Amino acid sequence: MGTTWYLVLSALLFAIGAGGVLVRRSPLVILLCLELMLNSANLALLAFGRNLGNADAQVFAMIVMVVAACEVVVGLGLIVAMYRRRIPLDVDEARELRG
Repeated sequence: MGTTWYLVLSALLFAIGAGGVLVRRSPLVILLCLELMLNSANLALLAFGRNLGNADAQVFAMIVMVVAACEVVVGLGLIVAMYRRRIPLDVDEARELRG
């Protein structure tokens, strides 16, 4: 299977994730869509690495996965803080967390 199919799948997944970030209002769904976008970028990175025959892309993809895990931890912490303060779980109304 050629690299182009991996890139087409990656672009499709990225578009679905970007659409979810732009359309949805729930912070949890936005986090899931961001994860989808990061995983699609990883897929494209690994496809290019396989095409070039370079193993550095796999190392970089692992680093991106670690950053994505940290992003989820921080995001879920914010969602729990919003829930405990009885702030509505709507990203447009979350202006009360500014301090």
